Amino acid sequence: MRLGVLDVGSNTVHLLVVDAHPGARPIPTASHKSVLRLMRYVEADGAISSDGVAAILDAVSGAASAAREAGIDELLAFATSAIREAANGEAVLTRVADETGVELQVLSGDDEARLTFLAVRRWYGWSAGRMLLFDIGGGSLEIAQGVDEVPDVAQSVPLGAGRSTIAFLPDDPPSTDQVANLRGHARRVLADAVAPFRDLPSPDHVVGSSKTIRSLAKLAGTVEDGVGSSERMVLTRRELDDWTPRLAKIPADARPALPGITADRTFQIVAGAVVLSEAMRAFDVDELEVSPWALREGLILRRLDRLG
Repeated sequence: MRLGVLDVGSNTVHLLVVDAHPGARPIPTASHKSVLRLMRYVEADGAISSDGVAAILDAVSGAASAAREAGIDELLAFATSAIREAANGEAVLTRVADETGVELQVLSGDDEARLTFLAVRRWYGWSAGRMLLFDIGGGSLEIAQGVDEVPDVAQSVPLGAGRSTIAFLPDDPPSTDQVANLRGHARRVLADAVAPFRDLPSPDHVVGSSKTIRSLAKLAGTVEDGVGSSERMVLTRRELDDWTPRLAKIPADARPALPGITADRTFQIVAGAVVLSEAMRAFDVDELEVSPWALREGLILRRLDRLG
């Protein structure tokens, strides 16, 4: 069957179309993306502004049209932290449904963590043993650990790259004090986040997923031989911390000239680097491997499991 997965996130509205059936690896056939950076549309009262709502409607409408052109059998459409936490989130969902015909399912932060963990587990397989996962979105950081397909602990904390940029790095490029303030904030938030994981065995494998982490790995990591002809990207905290202050000194419009830094992540990549560094420090992680699968693939896999 041909599935479309529409992700209305804090940074982008992204449609992924795949050909898939139970027991087989989903094969991507088409993609459609709009860059929104929704956090910049959140007003003082926590509501998404009228301009932000218009941008969501336009992006979802364009994605729905692309999905129809791709000949999908089913559309899995979901929204994450930006709409989930907005004061007018329910009203936005209603307008999206009324004006585009797309019914968005709102995922909780914990659901995001669990579904991403499922995707990463399937990608690496049982031989990876106990896994610890970090996934940085625009609005939140998801953390999960476990040895099965359902993690023992899964949680979401408000340390997304877009959210952190808006709150702590208003200047372009950010000042040294602004970066230090974000680092201190992330350290305090993560000190509490670590608590549920303390009684778990040490992970055998640490994985990072999401576009932000992949971008950072392309910039600061290394590529090693994997299974068969595949490659694996590995990012160490030392390499990340070496690059972060240099990255912070470069204006956002110049960062896409660097390896791995795309235009849709350029404004929030510094915050993503700081948050990832502090997450690795809080969990005493020296290096991680980057997964090509994340939340969208998790949703696809869960849907296919229900067909099997």
